Amino acid sequence: MTPDYTLHLGDCLEVMRSMPDNSIDSVVTDPPYGIRFMGKAWDGKDIEDRAAQRARKPSRDSACGATGGHRSVAAEAGKYDLTPSGMRAFQEFSFAWAAEAFRVLKPGGHLVSFASPRTYHHMAVGIEMAGFEIRDQIMWVFGSGFPKSHNLKGEHEGWGTALKPAHEPICMARKPMTGSVAQNVAQYGTGAIHIDACRIAGEEMRPNTGAGGLPRRQADEQRGPGILTQPHAGGRWPANLIHDGSREVVALFTAEAGAAAPVKGTEPTANGFSGAVAYSGMLQRVAGVFHNDTGSAARFFYCAKTSRKDRNEGCEHMERKPLNWSSGDANPGSFQSEGTDKTSPNNHPTVKPTDLMAYLIRLVTPPGGTALDPFMGSGSTGKAAIREGFRFIGCELSPEYLAIAEARIAHEQSRVTAESSQLDIFNDSKEPAA
Repeated sequence: MTPDYTLHLGDCLEVMRSMPDNSIDSVVTDPPYGIRFMGKAWDGKDIEDRAAQRARKPSRDSACGATGGHRSVAAEAGKYDLTPSGMRAFQEFSFAWAAEAFRVLKPGGHLVSFASPRTYHHMAVGIEMAGFEIRDQIMWVFGSGFPKSHNLKGEHEGWGTALKPAHEPICMARKPMTGSVAQNVAQYGTGAIHIDACRIAGEEMRPNTGAGGLPRRQADEQRGPGILTQPHAGGRWPANLIHDGSREVVALFTAEAGAAAPVKGTEPTANGFSGAVAYSGMLQRVAGVFHNDTGSAARFFYCAKTSRKDRNEGCEHMERKPLNWSSGDANPGSFQSEGTDKTSPNNHPTVKPTDLMAYLIRLVTPPGGTALDPFMGSGSTGKAAIREGFRFIGCELSPEYLAIAEARIAHEQSRVTAESSQLDIFNDSKEPAA
């Protein structure tokens, strides 16, 4: 079976410029955050060097503007520099890659991009200025993470400079459509998100013996004739919140029902309004969006941080390298706990879980479509695309990380092919029906 992916080594701007207009179904990516993450050159110096190199090119070069120099002028993009000038440079960098992504996406195609809480707004503005509509912001909430705080001493002990990181924002944007959503989907396959492919499975429903005869999810749940919607058989409507299932995060959610009472109109009942707030114009609801959700974290998509198995699958033959803040430092610091193995075949510091990337790709990519990741890293997006049956195109600047991505994606392709072959053999072995 021919692999359904193409991987490019090089600057994603140059790679995307070689791709045809309106040829990609979705872009799902985890670009540099503009904070010089862990001292990594690809989140700082490499961006600076590439921008400086392009600035020396003649104006006739495809990467240059009419007066010469690179269009993004992002010489400072990627530095841990939150000054207005530094953030403008990061925003221009975001605009540069988003503009190329906009061109290659089909009308109605979605772009999903991770960001840092500190710099999300500049990335989102860059994406918006490239022509996209910002459709939503998804939050990935997690329990792990430590504050990068400068803690004061002496009379100011107890004061610091940073909160504990507990979420990553994800920008969801869409290229404007041609005609209505239905027309655009019919012509290009893009424009809508695949709700049913990303529903959150709920617990088994139990019949209700109370008034109204409506199903309930918990034995002590009180239901009545004022209930307006029924849960969807496929599960809860996907929300713009994702969590890692850690004890710290799960403890933030109550165990009781998320909507304790039926949502009604503005007409008062004998006992006053139903619930703390009376809603009007809400009688016609979409099934599964609001009511019948429990208040627990189970109502949201769950995806833990990347496991060691997920990180290293397919890379077992590769050299184990330090998992360090920066391999170029004289005394590199590890981002693992003391006493753990601080080497790994996949030593990329920001590996996203394959399950998380698979969920996002399913949400925004039409069946059989092609997903693009301009900042592929160690290949989690590509691995997820292959697992879900999509075609994939990835770009990576580092030869070291490209090799890791290729190994992980090829391993997933082999696994999917083997499973498909086994299924074919099983189906062929069945006797034909009489």
